Amino acid sequence: MPDVLIGGLAGQGPKGHITLAGALANRHGLVAGATGTGKTVTLQVLAEEFSRMGVPVFTADVKGDLSGIAAAGAPHPRVDERLASLGINDWQPQAAPVRLWDLFGKSGHAVRASVASMGPELMSTLLELNDTQSGLMHLAFDHAEREGLELIDLKDLISLLKHIEREREGFEERYGSVSPQSLGAMLRRVHVLATQGGERFFAEPALDINDMLATTGEGDQTRGFINLLDGRELMQSPRLYTTFLLWFLSTLFRTLPERGDADRPVLVFFFDEAHLLFDAAPKALLERLEQTVRLIRSKGVGVYFVTQSPADIPDDVLGQLGNRIQHALRAFTPRDQKAVKTAAETFRPNPALDTAQVITELGVGEALVSVLDSKGTPTQVERTLIAPPRGRIGPLSDSERTALLASSSLAGRYDEVIDRESAHERLEALLTSSATAQVRPQETPAATPDTTPPATERDGSAQAAASRDSEQTSPVAESAPRSGGRQRQGVMETLLKSVMRALGSQLGRTLIRSLLRSFTRR
Repeated sequence: MPDVLIGGLAGQGPKGHITLAGALANRHGLVAGATGTGKTVTLQVLAEEFSRMGVPVFTADVKGDLSGIAAAGAPHPRVDERLASLGINDWQPQAAPVRLWDLFGKSGHAVRASVASMGPELMSTLLELNDTQSGLMHLAFDHAEREGLELIDLKDLISLLKHIEREREGFEERYGSVSPQSLGAMLRRVHVLATQGGERFFAEPALDINDMLATTGEGDQTRGFINLLDGRELMQSPRLYTTFLLWFLSTLFRTLPERGDADRPVLVFFFDEAHLLFDAAPKALLERLEQTVRLIRSKGVGVYFVTQSPADIPDDVLGQLGNRIQHALRAFTPRDQKAVKTAAETFRPNPALDTAQVITELGVGEALVSVLDSKGTPTQVERTLIAPPRGRIGPLSDSERTALLASSSLAGRYDEVIDRESAHERLEALLTSSATAQVRPQETPAATPDTTPPATERDGSAQAAASRDSEQTSPVAESAPRSGGRQRQGVMETLLKSVMRALGSQLGRTLIRSLLRSFTRR
């Protein structure tokens, strides 16, 4: 059974080695400690060991200093001293197989996903929708599936919600009440997500999850790729970071089959600087993340949180973390002292150690370690020297990063955004055609047929006939649709006739009264 070498007890050689059993690596874990105590180097050691085991690894490179894992390390007197103390005899500088990723597509292969792959439930959680709005999101996805409308980017989702708003009465006949206020709130939240980087993440070509699960080499030389997500700019958009992580875990959970007991995990997933994630993410999103972490173990995925203090992790998640590595914590304030006490209480006690006291005394590269034994029981906590990494400690240079990207087997696959016809284009075309159909062409005056009789037939009666014809409406004119100008002209004619009739009646009455008065006088 393969094991992951974490480190060992000082001066005890190979018999003091502390290892993590590969079969129990999917029981999740925690790497904690104050800034500058060696958490990143410990993460690098674990990632290298899993890769050497043939297990792919994913982690966010928050500060950019983890990328040196793609280059071989260099001998150093302090490294030699640590190796001698731990009795490690097979150590050689070695570069790990690495793939660079970037949600913004600048310093790595672009990472994208479609709105459809997010699904209505996860999208509702991401947007923090209430029950009514979440129901409308399910309605929108259901209608898109019925009508064959592909939801790829946020433009598609916005156009779909606007379409439902315009055709609300029709949707209410099928789905029940559709609140325009809820639709408006949903549109505003989607726009906020777009401004926070969502417009870059939701696009095509979408990430093929198998590219994150790839290995290289054969047989005993099989190595898992270490997938590094550039987090230097991403940390400024915590909701986008959380969106990607949750989508990634959810996709793994949905696509990977259930696994029985295996000698190693399918993938190990590191949440670096997890305190930033839990501090900024919405509550609903964190609840979904906690649920996913609890369930994904059965799919062979191990999740490891790297943070400053165990107190940064919600209790429901912390209780799932069986493998723990605790670097030094400082206890300068009452809050710090409480954090030290909390960290100490998370370990299985060791009678030979005052855990709370040792946490404040640990040096750089030292940690308190407790892992699961063959029965799944946490071992007693031990003060451990962390093994040195085989790769470089520190970041790659810009030229090295460029060369690594150019030599990648994925070069060019995710570079260009593809904006093909989807729900947005189809609904815009439908709206345009509907608007065109509602606009009627303006009436053009019908040509008056030339009915003038020949000169030989003209007589005095022609003038009377012409007079009568002028008082009748042409059948052609009656059958032609009247324009707005013609309607206004008819109103004016009617008004004028009414006025003339009124004047005529009044004048007639006046004349009759005058005649009657003249007869009476006689």
